[in-house]
Amino acid sequence: MLAQHTLKSITRAVGVGLHGGQRVELTLRPAPVDHGIVFRRVDLPEPALIRVDAASVTDTRLASTLSAGGVPGAPRVNTVEHLMSACAGLGIDNLLIDITAEEVPILDGSAASFVFLLQNAGIVSQPAPRRFLRVLKPVEVRDGEGSGLKWARLEPHHGYRLAFEIAFDHPAVNQTGQRVEFDMGSGRYPREIARARTFAFTKDVEMMRARGRSLGGSMDNAIVMDDQRVLNAGGLRYDDEFVKHKILDAIGDLYLAGHPLLASYTAFKSGHALNNRLLRALLDDPSAFELVTFEDESLAPAGFADPVPAW
Repeated sequence: MLAQHTLKSITRAVGVGLHGGQRVELTLRPAPVDHGIVFRRVDLPEPALIRVDAASVTDTRLASTLSAGGVPGAPRVNTVEHLMSACAGLGIDNLLIDITAEEVPILDGSAASFVFLLQNAGIVSQPAPRRFLRVLKPVEVRDGEGSGLKWARLEPHHGYRLAFEIAFDHPAVNQTGQRVEFDMGSGRYPREIARARTFAFTKDVEMMRARGRSLGGSMDNAIVMDDQRVLNAGGLRYDDEFVKHKILDAIGDLYLAGHPLLASYTAFKSGHALNNRLLRALLDDPSAFELVTFEDESLAPAGFADPVPAW
């Protein structure tokens, strides 16, 4: 049986929120079968539970934000995509996440620190089958036209494959790979995707800070570029780090479905908003998907029955 997974022990992290700049503590706890991934805002007078699912997403400007019950104005958690990407990459199904502020800490700007935390806590299988959301027919969303066109698509596939292409008119980005394909069954998520950091341009950072955003951002947790070059002393972690971070974000955004996908995802210049629109378009059409389990592991996609190797 392809089983559900949770943590073996509790693990913790402390950091700052990228946009709010607040200090925040994160405690990741094991959770029982069929619990799903749930945030618990323990800083509030009455702790609020915020479930990870597509209907909980209430804001996609600059990051993915979840609100309790999917109600705008209810207690929320911002910038969940890097942590959710790590959970997807390692196959975590059930988790209770205590958080002391409304934004997940940015840590180093990638998913690598979350992968390290989860792997150090240990990942254990549970006595229940893992449920996958299998795409049965193509679903696509588009935005804009001409040079401003963006799109994202899900198609049937026996596995989980992602392809992403970016198009930034910037010298530093243009010198790197701008299209990447990745197969989640390869087991190479920690090494090939998780270390890709978020990125920003100095002119945009200045504008966002004037609006009270990106208050926790720095070259310790993001790739920062001026009009010509990358300003970080260490340069890039991957030759194609920019587009790999977009894949990392997409993996996290799509894990907000509440189940791992069996699909081929392809996107051009997509982001949090379009990824959520794609997920909602899929879930709004009952004929476009089904939930499946694999009692016989040999029938599962290649690599899905194998534990993801540590670093």
